[in-house]
Amino acid sequence: MPVPRFLALLSLLLFAFPVQTWSAPPNVVLLISDDQAWGDYGFMGHEAIQTPNLDKLAEESLTFTRGYVPDSLCRPSLVTIVTGRYPHQHGIVGNDPPPPSDLVGKPKRTITSDPRYLPIRNQYIEHIDDETTLADYLHENLGYTSHQSGKWWEGHFSRGGFTQGMTHGDRTKGGRHGDLGLKIGRDGMEPVLNYIDESVENDSPFFVYYAPFLPHTPHNPPKRLLDKYKDKTPHLPVAKYWAMCEWFDETCGELLNHLEEKNVADNTIVLYVTDNGWINQTERSAYAPRSKRSQYEGGVRTPIMVRWNGKVTPKMDTTHLASSIDLVPTVLAAVGIDVPESFDGINLLDEKAVEARDVIFGEIFEHDIRDMTDPVASLRYRWIIEGDWKLIVPHKPVEEDGKTELFNLADDPHEEHNLAKDNPELVKRLRRRINRWWKVNSRAAATQGS
Repeated sequence: MPVPRFLALLSLLLFAFPVQTWSAPPNVVLLISDDQAWGDYGFMGHEAIQTPNLDKLAEESLTFTRGYVPDSLCRPSLVTIVTGRYPHQHGIVGNDPPPPSDLVGKPKRTITSDPRYLPIRNQYIEHIDDETTLADYLHENLGYTSHQSGKWWEGHFSRGGFTQGMTHGDRTKGGRHGDLGLKIGRDGMEPVLNYIDESVENDSPFFVYYAPFLPHTPHNPPKRLLDKYKDKTPHLPVAKYWAMCEWFDETCGELLNHLEEKNVADNTIVLYVTDNGWINQTERSAYAPRSKRSQYEGGVRTPIMVRWNGKVTPKMDTTHLASSIDLVPTVLAAVGIDVPESFDGINLLDEKAVEARDVIFGEIFEHDIRDMTDPVASLRYRWIIEGDWKLIVPHKPVEEDGKTELFNLADDPHEEHNLAKDNPELVKRLRRRINRWWKVNSRAAATQGS
């Protein structure tokens, strides 16, 4: 029986133009804690702090308990999180640029009030204009919209590639490190939730950058949370900090629950990281040594999580190393965007890549940098973790009295026993690996005779 002419034509068209099955790109939600120690969660075993929402997220995620940020200071750390590049690569290595030479050593208020400092601060932001951020990749390749809220140092949110946001970045109107964006979480979640609603209504893939000023100081938690912790420690400042951690957890829960309510949770990749660590002093709301800004675990270690329901098998990985430089390549690979070969980070969803990694690196810089374009001028320490061994190498032009330190993190997670003198060959080998990663050579160091 002859095939009808229209069926034959239809058959030819189907072969010439095969039917494609399209699926919506996954949404991306990035949760960033601000000043929180790596152990200050319920799922990490803290004896008092309750974080039920993050505990649930950890159970549903590929969770790396041995996660790290290269630098333990918020501004360079945040730029690394959104670019996938080390601070010495993206150039933003400290929180504040150098003042005019005659103001060096003067009080911060004197420096910031000097009209000559404003153009210097604005010039330092220009580093971000040379970077391709996660928001840029998602928008330019797949048409994502994006929303910024919380901590953001790099001027107007649009300079980070975000299509929407809360931070205006005007240094003359308090725009140092987030301005209006710092209201998120503390003063409600409406801007983020409204953005998600709008994206769902428009059937648009979205990227949420949620980096609230939590549990960062000021430690002023709701009374109901502070009352919960006051009897758990003799130190009121510590109780305040613990309550702040739970407050942050509550806001994350509100955001994650909203994804469920909008029926987009299963098609959303959720990532979690902390910008840097924090150990609260007992007598006041301030960070203790060996935490924020330090080269030690209390400053650079953080849990890292990736949740993608139905696509990523939940697992609590207590062995393998992860870094914040991995977040961008992980997302790009997941959504189908080619990962630049120049990236040092890996796709954390690639089991072979995770298994093959045996080392991560980091770098610690000064809070107020010494040079606008030479990162080595402000370098204090470089560090490496290979397996359970961690080597810390001081940069002598800046840290004249700094010690080379070697720790076995499996036996000594709080880095109390320096084993460098007992293992000279290991120190030598690890130092060579650091130099192969980044051998420092700076104009400032040369000037100082190093």
